[in-house]
Amino acid sequence: MRTKLFSPYWLPVWFFGGAILFGAIILHLDVSHPGGPLSFVDALFTATSAMCVTGLAVVDTGTYFSTFALDVILVLIQLGGLGIMTFTTLAIHLLGKRVSLNDRIAVGQSLLRDPSFSLPRFLGRVLFWTFLFEGVGAFSLWLMDPVGFSPYSAFFHSVSAFCNAGFSLYSDSLTHWAGHGGINTVFIVLITAGGLGFYVLNDCAGYLRGYCMRKKRKGEPRLRLSWHSAIVIKTSLFLVLVGAVVIFFAEGAGGMAPDTLWERVWTALFQSVTCRTAGFNTVDIGGMTNVSLVFMMLLMVIGGSPGSCAGGIKTTTFRALCGFLWAQFRGHSQVRLGRYALSQGALNKVVSLVTMTFLLVGIGTMVLTALESGDSSYLMARGELLGNLFETVSAFATVGLSTGLTASLDAFEKITVITLMFVGRLGPIWLLSALQSWQSEPRFRVPESNLPLG
Repeated sequence: MRTKLFSPYWLPVWFFGGAILFGAIILHLDVSHPGGPLSFVDALFTATSAMCVTGLAVVDTGTYFSTFALDVILVLIQLGGLGIMTFTTLAIHLLGKRVSLNDRIAVGQSLLRDPSFSLPRFLGRVLFWTFLFEGVGAFSLWLMDPVGFSPYSAFFHSVSAFCNAGFSLYSDSLTHWAGHGGINTVFIVLITAGGLGFYVLNDCAGYLRGYCMRKKRKGEPRLRLSWHSAIVIKTSLFLVLVGAVVIFFAEGAGGMAPDTLWERVWTALFQSVTCRTAGFNTVDIGGMTNVSLVFMMLLMVIGGSPGSCAGGIKTTTFRALCGFLWAQFRGHSQVRLGRYALSQGALNKVVSLVTMTFLLVGIGTMVLTALESGDSSYLMARGELLGNLFETVSAFATVGLSTGLTASLDAFEKITVITLMFVGRLGPIWLLSALQSWQSEPRFRVPESNLPLG
Protein backbone atom coordinates (compact mmCIF):
# COMPACT_ATOMS: atom_id res chain seq x y z
CA MET A 1 0.00 0.00 0.00
CA ARG A 2 2.84 2.39 0.87
CA THR A 3 4.51 1.72 -2.46
CA LYS A 4 1.32 2.59 -4.34
CA LEU A 5 0.77 5.77 -2.35
CA PHE A 6 4.26 7.05 -3.18
CA SER A 7 4.42 5.74 -6.73
CA PRO A 8 5.30 8.19 -9.53
CA TYR A 9 1.61 8.30 -10.44
CA TRP A 10 0.90 10.13 -7.19
CA LEU A 11 3.93 12.43 -7.07
CA PRO A 12 2.12 15.43 -8.68
CA VAL A 13 -0.87 14.92 -6.37
CA TRP A 14 1.27 15.08 -3.22
CA PHE A 15 3.40 17.91 -4.65
CA PHE A 16 0.43 20.16 -5.37
CA GLY A 17 -1.55 19.10 -2.30
CA GLY A 18 1.38 19.66 0.07
CA ALA A 19 2.26 23.05 -1.39
CA ILE A 20 -1.38 24.18 -1.21
CA LEU A 21 -1.74 23.16 2.43
CA PHE A 22 1.54 24.82 3.39
CA GLY A 23 0.56 28.00 1.54
CA ALA A 24 -2.88 28.04 3.18
CA ILE A 25 -1.33 27.82 6.66
CA ILE A 26 0.95 30.78 5.91
CA LEU A 27 -1.81 32.87 4.34
CA HIS A 28 -4.01 32.20 7.37
CA LEU A 29 -1.49 33.87 9.70
CA ASP A 30 -2.35 37.39 10.90
CA VAL A 31 0.84 38.79 9.36
CA SER A 32 -0.51 37.87 5.92
CA HIS A 33 -3.70 39.92 6.16
CA PRO A 34 -3.32 42.88 8.55
CA GLY A 35 -6.34 44.59 7.02
CA GLY A 36 -8.89 42.12 8.38
CA PRO A 37 -9.68 38.51 9.31
CA LEU A 38 -9.30 35.63 6.85
CA SER A 39 -10.88 32.24 7.50
CA PHE A 40 -8.90 29.09 6.82
CA VAL A 41 -11.28 28.18 4.00
CA ASP A 42 -10.55 31.52 2.33
CA ALA A 43 -6.82 30.98 2.87
CA LEU A 44 -7.10 27.48 1.40
CA PHE A 45 -9.10 28.86 -1.52
CA THR A 46 -6.46 31.50 -2.26
CA ALA A 47 -3.58 29.03 -1.96
CA THR A 48 -5.34 26.54 -4.25
CA SER A 49 -6.14 29.24 -6.78
CA ALA A 50 -2.49 30.37 -6.78
CA MET A 51 -0.92 26.90 -6.90
CA CYS A 52 -3.37 25.75 -9.55
CA VAL A 53 -2.69 29.02 -11.44
CA THR A 54 -6.40 29.78 -11.61
CA GLY A 55 -6.83 33.36 -10.42
CA LEU A 56 -10.22 33.17 -8.71
CA ALA A 57 -10.17 35.31 -5.57
CA VAL A 58 -12.51 35.64 -2.60
CA VAL A 59 -10.91 38.93 -1.47
CA ASP A 60 -9.21 41.79 -3.28
CA THR A 61 -5.67 40.41 -3.62
CA GLY A 62 -3.83 43.72 -3.98
CA THR A 63 -5.34 45.49 -0.96
CA TYR A 64 -6.28 42.73 1.46
CA PHE A 65 -2.96 40.87 1.67
CA SER A 66 0.36 42.13 2.97
CA THR A 67 3.52 42.24 0.85
CA PHE A 68 4.66 39.06 2.61
CA ALA A 69 1.45 37.28 1.61
CA LEU A 70 1.76 38.53 -1.95
CA ASP A 71 5.25 37.06 -2.07
CA VAL A 72 3.83 33.72 -0.89
CA ILE A 73 1.12 33.87 -3.57
CA LEU A 74 3.76 34.68 -6.18
CA VAL A 75 5.88 31.70 -5.12
CA LEU A 76 2.84 29.41 -5.29
CA ILE A 77 2.02 30.71 -8.78
CA GLN A 78 5.59 30.07 -9.93
CA LEU A 79 5.67 26.60 -8.37
CA GLY A 80 2.32 25.73 -9.90
CA GLY A 81 3.27 26.95 -13.35
CA LEU A 82 6.70 25.33 -13.39
CA GLY A 83 5.49 22.18 -11.67
CA ILE A 84 2.72 21.26 -14.06
CA MET A 85 4.78 22.36 -17.07
CA THR A 86 7.66 20.11 -15.95
CA PHE A 87 5.52 17.06 -15.27
CA THR A 88 3.52 17.25 -18.49
CA THR A 89 6.47 18.14 -20.72
CA LEU A 90 8.38 15.15 -19.39
CA ALA A 91 5.39 13.00 -20.27
CA ILE A 92 5.32 14.42 -23.82
CA HIS A 93 9.06 13.80 -24.20
CA LEU A 94 8.74 10.22 -23.06
CA LEU A 95 5.72 9.72 -25.29
CA GLY A 96 7.99 10.30 -28.26
CA LYS A 97 10.46 7.72 -26.95
CA ARG A 98 7.95 4.89 -27.45
CA VAL A 99 8.12 3.69 -23.86
CA SER A 100 5.26 1.83 -22.22
CA LEU A 101 2.13 3.61 -21.01
CA ASN A 102 3.01 3.01 -17.37
CA ASP A 103 6.47 4.49 -17.85
CA ARG A 104 5.11 7.51 -19.69
CA ILE A 105 3.06 8.50 -16.67
CA ALA A 106 5.54 7.22 -14.10
CA VAL A 107 8.06 9.86 -15.13
CA GLY A 108 10.67 9.06 -12.52
CA GLN A 109 10.91 5.43 -13.59
CA SER A 110 10.94 6.24 -17.30
CA LEU A 111 13.93 8.56 -17.05
CA LEU A 112 16.07 5.62 -16.02
CA ARG A 113 15.21 3.87 -19.28
CA ASP A 114 16.09 6.85 -21.48
CA PRO A 115 19.87 7.40 -21.32
CA SER A 116 19.76 10.16 -23.96
CA PHE A 117 17.59 12.37 -21.75
CA SER A 118 19.31 14.79 -19.39
CA LEU A 119 17.05 15.95 -16.57
CA PRO A 120 19.35 18.83 -15.48
CA ARG A 121 19.53 20.15 -19.04
CA PHE A 122 15.77 19.85 -19.40
CA LEU A 123 15.07 21.70 -16.15
CA GLY A 124 17.66 24.31 -17.07
CA ARG A 125 15.87 25.04 -20.34
CA VAL A 126 12.51 25.27 -18.57
CA LEU A 127 13.92 27.82 -16.11
CA PHE A 128 15.64 29.73 -18.91
CA TRP A 129 12.48 30.17 -20.96
CA THR A 130 10.40 30.96 -17.89
CA PHE A 131 12.69 33.63 -16.47
CA LEU A 132 13.40 35.07 -19.93
CA PHE A 133 9.73 35.71 -20.69
CA GLU A 134 8.92 36.86 -17.17
CA GLY A 135 11.93 39.18 -17.01
CA VAL A 136 11.36 40.77 -20.42
CA GLY A 137 7.63 41.03 -19.72
CA ALA A 138 8.17 42.76 -16.37
CA PHE A 139 10.65 45.23 -17.86
CA SER A 140 8.29 46.00 -20.75
CA LEU A 141 5.33 46.67 -18.43
CA TRP A 142 7.40 48.96 -16.23
CA LEU A 143 8.83 50.76 -19.26
CA MET A 144 5.40 51.41 -20.82
CA ASP A 145 3.69 52.59 -17.63
CA PRO A 146 6.04 53.19 -14.66
CA VAL A 147 3.19 54.68 -12.63
CA GLY A 148 0.64 51.93 -13.17
CA PHE A 149 3.24 49.17 -13.00
CA SER A 150 5.89 49.70 -10.35
CA PRO A 151 8.85 47.28 -10.52
CA TYR A 152 7.15 44.92 -8.05
CA SER A 153 3.76 45.19 -9.73
CA ALA A 154 5.30 44.64 -13.17
CA PHE A 155 7.12 41.53 -11.99
CA PHE A 156 4.05 40.17 -10.19
CA HIS A 157 1.82 40.61 -13.24
CA SER A 158 4.45 39.24 -15.61
CA VAL A 159 4.81 36.03 -13.58
CA SER A 160 1.04 35.77 -13.22
CA ALA A 161 0.56 36.22 -16.97
CA PHE A 162 3.23 33.75 -18.13
CA CYS A 163 2.00 31.13 -15.65
CA ASN A 164 -1.56 31.81 -16.84
CA ALA A 165 -2.60 32.53 -13.25
CA GLY A 166 -4.64 35.69 -13.73
CA PHE A 167 -3.93 37.16 -10.28
CA SER A 168 -3.87 40.95 -10.40
CA LEU A 169 -3.01 43.56 -7.80
CA TYR A 170 -5.83 45.76 -9.08
CA SER A 171 -9.45 45.22 -8.10
CA ASP A 172 -10.64 45.80 -11.68
CA SER A 173 -7.85 43.63 -13.17
CA LEU A 174 -6.57 45.34 -16.35
CA THR A 175 -9.64 47.38 -17.34
CA HIS A 176 -7.61 50.60 -16.97
CA TRP A 177 -5.49 49.53 -19.97
CA ALA A 178 -8.32 48.24 -22.18
CA GLY A 179 -7.23 50.35 -25.15
CA HIS A 180 -3.47 50.39 -24.52
CA GLY A 181 -1.95 48.49 -27.43
CA GLY A 182 1.47 48.03 -25.82
CA ILE A 183 0.21 46.70 -22.48
CA ASN A 184 -2.27 44.43 -24.23
CA THR A 185 0.46 43.08 -26.50
CA VAL A 186 2.79 42.27 -23.61
CA PHE A 187 0.09 40.35 -21.74
CA ILE A 188 -1.05 38.55 -24.90
CA VAL A 189 2.53 37.43 -25.66
CA LEU A 190 3.13 36.26 -22.07
CA ILE A 191 -0.18 34.42 -21.87
CA THR A 192 0.32 32.79 -25.26
CA ALA A 193 3.89 31.71 -24.52
CA GLY A 194 2.86 30.19 -21.20
CA GLY A 195 -0.08 28.49 -22.89
CA LEU A 196 2.00 26.96 -25.70
CA GLY A 197 4.31 25.13 -23.32
CA PHE A 198 8.04 24.53 -23.07
CA TYR A 199 8.04 21.70 -25.61
CA VAL A 200 6.64 23.97 -28.34
CA LEU A 201 8.79 26.96 -27.31
CA ASN A 202 11.93 24.84 -27.46
CA ASP A 203 10.87 23.40 -30.81
CA CYS A 204 10.21 26.88 -32.24
CA ALA A 205 13.62 28.08 -31.02
CA GLY A 206 15.28 25.13 -32.76
CA TYR A 207 13.36 25.89 -35.94
CA LEU A 208 14.45 29.54 -35.90
CA ARG A 209 18.07 28.56 -35.30
CA GLY A 210 17.90 26.17 -38.24
CA TYR A 211 16.31 28.84 -40.42
CA CYS A 212 19.07 31.31 -39.60
CA MET A 213 21.73 28.70 -40.31
CA ARG A 214 20.21 28.03 -43.74
CA LYS A 215 20.35 31.76 -44.48
CA LYS A 216 24.06 31.89 -43.61
CA ARG A 217 25.10 28.56 -45.07
CA LYS A 218 23.58 27.35 -48.29
CA GLY A 219 22.89 23.64 -48.42
CA GLU A 220 21.96 23.22 -44.76
CA PRO A 221 19.13 20.67 -44.27
CA ARG A 222 15.70 22.21 -43.98
CA LEU A 223 14.13 21.87 -40.56
CA ARG A 224 10.44 21.87 -39.79
CA LEU A 225 8.37 21.94 -36.65
CA SER A 226 7.40 18.67 -35.05
CA TRP A 227 3.94 17.25 -35.64
CA HIS A 228 2.91 18.15 -32.10
CA SER A 229 4.12 21.76 -32.34
CA ALA A 230 2.50 22.33 -35.73
CA ILE A 231 -0.89 21.13 -34.46
CA VAL A 232 -0.62 23.23 -31.29
CA ILE A 233 0.30 26.45 -33.10
CA LYS A 234 -2.30 26.12 -35.87
CA THR A 235 -5.09 25.17 -33.45
CA SER A 236 -4.20 27.93 -31.00
CA LEU A 237 -4.14 30.57 -33.73
CA PHE A 238 -7.48 29.36 -35.08
CA LEU A 239 -9.14 29.50 -31.65
CA VAL A 240 -7.80 32.97 -30.86
CA LEU A 241 -8.95 34.46 -34.17
CA VAL A 242 -12.39 32.83 -34.11
CA GLY A 243 -12.87 33.81 -30.46
CA ALA A 244 -11.89 37.42 -31.17
CA VAL A 245 -14.32 37.67 -34.10
CA VAL A 246 -17.22 36.20 -32.11
CA ILE A 247 -16.62 38.43 -29.08
CA PHE A 248 -16.11 41.52 -31.28
CA PHE A 249 -19.51 41.19 -32.93
CA ALA A 250 -21.30 39.88 -29.82
CA GLU A 251 -20.17 42.81 -27.70
CA GLY A 252 -20.80 45.28 -30.50
CA ALA A 253 -24.41 44.11 -30.59
CA GLY A 254 -25.19 45.44 -27.14
CA GLY A 255 -22.61 44.31 -24.62
CA MET A 256 -19.92 46.23 -22.78
CA ALA A 257 -18.28 47.43 -25.99
CA PRO A 258 -15.74 50.28 -25.58
CA ASP A 259 -16.32 53.61 -27.30
CA THR A 260 -13.77 53.38 -30.10
CA LEU A 261 -13.25 50.73 -32.77
CA TRP A 262 -9.61 50.35 -31.74
CA GLU A 263 -10.59 49.54 -28.15
CA ARG A 264 -13.23 47.08 -29.37
CA VAL A 265 -10.57 45.22 -31.35
CA TRP A 266 -8.17 45.03 -28.42
CA THR A 267 -10.99 44.04 -26.04
CA ALA A 268 -12.15 41.19 -28.27
CA LEU A 269 -8.61 39.95 -28.92
CA PHE A 270 -7.56 40.16 -25.28
CA GLN A 271 -10.65 38.34 -23.97
CA SER A 272 -10.20 35.63 -26.62
CA VAL A 273 -6.63 35.04 -25.44
CA THR A 274 -7.18 35.39 -21.71
CA CYS A 275 -10.16 33.01 -21.49
CA ARG A 276 -7.83 30.24 -22.65
CA THR A 277 -6.94 29.90 -18.90
CA ALA A 278 -5.19 33.22 -18.15
CA GLY A 279 -7.88 34.94 -16.07
CA PHE A 280 -7.12 38.62 -16.68
CA ASN A 281 -9.84 40.86 -18.09
CA THR A 282 -10.03 44.33 -19.61
CA VAL A 283 -13.85 44.58 -19.36
CA ASP A 284 -16.39 43.65 -16.71
CA ILE A 285 -17.09 39.95 -17.40
CA GLY A 286 -20.48 40.16 -15.70
CA GLY A 287 -21.55 42.85 -18.14
CA MET A 288 -20.77 40.87 -21.29
CA THR A 289 -23.48 39.36 -23.50
CA ASN A 290 -24.68 35.78 -23.11
CA VAL A 291 -23.27 34.94 -26.55
CA SER A 292 -19.80 36.04 -25.46
CA LEU A 293 -20.01 34.17 -22.15
CA VAL A 294 -21.14 30.92 -23.80
CA PHE A 295 -18.41 31.05 -26.41
CA MET A 296 -15.82 31.98 -23.78
CA MET A 297 -16.82 28.89 -21.80
CA LEU A 298 -16.11 26.79 -24.88
CA LEU A 299 -12.66 28.36 -25.17
CA MET A 300 -12.08 27.86 -21.44
CA VAL A 301 -12.92 24.17 -21.67
CA ILE A 302 -10.42 23.75 -24.52
CA GLY A 303 -7.73 25.69 -22.68
CA GLY A 304 -4.06 25.73 -23.64
CA SER A 305 -1.63 23.08 -24.83
CA PRO A 306 0.03 20.03 -23.22
CA GLY A 307 3.22 20.80 -21.34
CA SER A 308 2.11 24.36 -20.60
CA CYS A 309 0.85 26.38 -17.64
CA ALA A 310 -2.67 26.31 -19.05
CA GLY A 311 -5.57 24.06 -18.10
CA GLY A 312 -8.54 22.69 -20.01
CA ILE A 313 -8.74 19.58 -22.15
CA LYS A 314 -5.93 21.08 -24.28
CA THR A 315 -5.75 22.17 -27.91
CA THR A 316 -4.47 18.78 -29.09
CA THR A 317 -7.51 17.04 -27.59
CA PHE A 318 -9.84 19.50 -29.29
CA ARG A 319 -8.05 19.02 -32.62
CA ALA A 320 -8.19 15.24 -32.25
CA LEU A 321 -11.91 15.40 -31.44
CA CYS A 322 -12.57 17.54 -34.52
CA GLY A 323 -10.53 15.11 -36.62
CA PHE A 324 -12.49 12.17 -35.26
CA LEU A 325 -15.85 13.78 -36.07
CA TRP A 326 -14.67 14.76 -39.56
CA ALA A 327 -13.46 11.21 -40.20
CA GLN A 328 -16.84 9.86 -39.10
CA PHE A 329 -18.67 12.19 -41.49
CA ARG A 330 -16.43 11.09 -44.35
CA GLY A 331 -16.60 7.40 -43.46
CA HIS A 332 -12.84 7.07 -42.90
CA SER A 333 -11.47 4.51 -40.48
CA GLN A 334 -8.36 6.58 -39.67
CA VAL A 335 -8.29 9.95 -37.95
CA ARG A 336 -5.63 11.92 -39.80
CA LEU A 337 -4.12 15.10 -38.40
CA GLY A 338 -1.57 16.50 -40.80
CA ARG A 339 1.05 13.96 -41.80
CA TYR A 340 0.09 11.33 -39.23
CA ALA A 341 -3.01 9.46 -38.10
CA LEU A 342 -4.01 8.97 -34.47
CA SER A 343 -3.77 5.57 -32.83
CA GLN A 344 -6.80 3.91 -31.31
CA GLY A 345 -5.30 4.36 -27.85
CA ALA A 346 -5.05 8.12 -28.40
CA LEU A 347 -8.68 8.28 -29.54
CA ASN A 348 -9.78 6.32 -26.46
CA LYS A 349 -7.97 8.86 -24.30
CA VAL A 350 -9.67 11.74 -26.12
CA VAL A 351 -13.13 10.27 -25.55
CA SER A 352 -12.34 9.53 -21.89
CA LEU A 353 -10.98 13.03 -21.25
CA VAL A 354 -13.88 14.84 -22.91
CA THR A 355 -16.45 12.62 -21.18
CA MET A 356 -14.88 13.09 -17.74
CA THR A 357 -14.58 16.83 -18.28
CA PHE A 358 -18.26 17.32 -19.09
CA LEU A 359 -19.22 14.94 -16.27
CA LEU A 360 -17.19 16.86 -13.67
CA VAL A 361 -18.35 20.24 -14.96
CA GLY A 362 -21.95 19.04 -14.87
CA ILE A 363 -21.65 17.72 -11.32
CA GLY A 364 -19.89 20.90 -10.17
CA THR A 365 -22.59 23.08 -11.72
CA MET A 366 -25.35 21.04 -10.11
CA VAL A 367 -23.69 21.24 -6.69
CA LEU A 368 -23.17 25.01 -6.92
CA THR A 369 -26.73 25.52 -8.15
CA ALA A 370 -28.16 23.34 -5.37
CA LEU A 371 -26.18 25.20 -2.71
CA GLU A 372 -26.83 28.63 -4.21
CA SER A 373 -30.51 28.45 -5.15
CA GLY A 374 -31.65 24.86 -4.87
CA ASP A 375 -34.95 25.86 -3.22
CA SER A 376 -35.74 28.68 -5.66
CA SER A 377 -37.85 28.52 -8.79
CA TYR A 378 -36.49 29.35 -12.22
CA LEU A 379 -38.19 32.75 -12.21
CA MET A 380 -36.66 33.61 -8.82
CA ALA A 381 -33.15 32.44 -9.77
CA ARG A 382 -33.15 33.49 -13.40
CA GLY A 383 -29.60 33.88 -14.73
CA GLU A 384 -27.94 32.10 -11.81
CA LEU A 385 -27.50 28.84 -13.74
CA LEU A 386 -25.34 30.54 -16.37
CA GLY A 387 -23.29 32.23 -13.64
CA ASN A 388 -22.80 28.92 -11.80
CA LEU A 389 -21.85 27.14 -15.03
CA PHE A 390 -19.37 29.89 -15.90
CA GLU A 391 -17.83 29.72 -12.42
CA THR A 392 -17.55 25.92 -12.60
CA VAL A 393 -15.92 25.93 -16.04
CA SER A 394 -13.57 28.71 -14.97
CA ALA A 395 -12.50 26.76 -11.88
CA PHE A 396 -12.12 23.39 -13.60
CA ALA A 397 -10.23 24.86 -16.58
CA THR A 398 -8.11 26.94 -14.13
CA VAL A 399 -9.05 30.16 -15.93
CA GLY A 400 -9.94 32.54 -13.11
CA LEU A 401 -12.57 34.65 -14.88
CA SER A 402 -15.80 35.25 -12.98
CA THR A 403 -19.09 37.04 -13.47
CA GLY A 404 -18.83 38.25 -9.87
CA LEU A 405 -19.95 35.10 -8.07
CA THR A 406 -16.69 34.11 -6.35
CA ALA A 407 -16.74 36.62 -3.50
CA SER A 408 -20.30 35.67 -2.51
CA LEU A 409 -19.69 31.91 -2.19
CA ASP A 410 -20.24 30.28 1.21
CA ALA A 411 -17.85 27.75 2.78
CA PHE A 412 -19.33 24.64 1.12
CA GLU A 413 -19.43 26.33 -2.28
CA LYS A 414 -15.80 27.40 -1.89
CA ILE A 415 -14.78 23.81 -1.09
CA THR A 416 -16.57 22.70 -4.26
CA VAL A 417 -14.64 25.24 -6.31
CA ILE A 418 -11.38 24.25 -4.57
CA THR A 419 -11.96 20.64 -5.58
CA LEU A 420 -12.68 21.64 -9.17
CA MET A 421 -9.51 23.72 -9.36
CA PHE A 422 -7.36 20.91 -7.96
CA VAL A 423 -8.79 18.22 -10.24
CA GLY A 424 -8.69 20.53 -13.24
CA ARG A 425 -5.07 21.51 -12.62
CA LEU A 426 -3.78 17.95 -12.45
CA GLY A 427 -6.15 16.74 -15.15
CA PRO A 428 -8.86 14.10 -14.81
CA ILE A 429 -6.87 11.60 -16.88
CA TRP A 430 -3.84 11.83 -14.58
CA LEU A 431 -6.00 11.40 -11.48
CA LEU A 432 -7.84 8.50 -13.10
CA SER A 433 -4.50 6.86 -13.91
CA ALA A 434 -3.38 7.39 -10.32
CA LEU A 435 -6.54 5.69 -9.02
CA GLN A 436 -6.17 2.89 -11.57
CA SER A 437 -2.64 2.24 -10.31
CA TRP A 438 -4.24 0.84 -7.16
CA GLN A 439 -6.28 -1.64 -9.15
CA SER A 440 -5.24 -4.89 -10.80
CA GLU A 441 -6.40 -6.20 -14.17
CA PRO A 442 -8.88 -9.11 -13.86
CA ARG A 443 -7.40 -12.45 -14.90
CA PHE A 444 -10.49 -13.54 -16.73
CA ARG A 445 -12.54 -12.37 -19.70
CA VAL A 446 -16.32 -12.37 -20.15
CA PRO A 447 -18.16 -12.97 -23.44
CA GLU A 448 -18.47 -9.92 -25.70
CA SER A 449 -21.54 -8.84 -27.66
CA ASN A 450 -22.91 -5.87 -29.59
CA LEU A 451 -25.35 -3.35 -28.09
CA PRO A 452 -27.63 -1.15 -30.24
CA LEU A 453 -26.32 2.43 -30.03
CA GLY A 454 -27.59 5.77 -31.22
